[in-house]
Amino acid sequence: MSASARLSVRDMAYIALFAAVMAVCAWISVPLGDVPFTLQTFGVFAAVALLGGKRGTLAVLVYLLLGAVGLPVFSHFTGGPGALFGLTGGYILGFLLTALVMWAAEALWGRSLPVLAASMVLGLAACYAVGTAWYMVLYARTAGPVGIAVVLGRCVVPFLLPDLGKLLLALALQRRLGRAVR
Repeated sequence: MSASARLSVRDMAYIALFAAVMAVCAWISVPLGDVPFTLQTFGVFAAVALLGGKRGTLAVLVYLLLGAVGLPVFSHFTGGPGALFGLTGGYILGFLLTALVMWAAEALWGRSLPVLAASMVLGLAACYAVGTAWYMVLYARTAGPVGIAVVLGRCVVPFLLPDLGKLLLALALQRRLGRAVR
């Protein structure tokens, strides 16, 4: 591995810190039907916005791996394959896609505020798409077919404004702390 590809101790500490931040954000949860309202998306946005694409995406990956092995890092203090492959697991796995979209935008167009904001919106849309498709497939297997309008009404529409607020909060945090974390 080349010296430039290695992670420093500082990088690893930031990655671990933001994986922990995402867990805490998941524990702040308000039940809203099948999909709870949490601050996880804020944690994902903040990790990639503050740490940059590579370290932020690694933080999201570490967070998902911690949950996959059973640590209670997801909403309602859950973890394990059941949480990841359950009805709302597509939204959780979609966090990685959000981070990857943000990293790709950073690699292509830089880290300006407009690029970061647009990449957050596109990443969130990708997360919604994966999570919604996942939800529809699993719901159909267990309870019967469900229409896209019903799933969007349950799993996306109630979260649009709160997720926009989380996005704006992450952008404000990046403006304030971005240089300090670099």
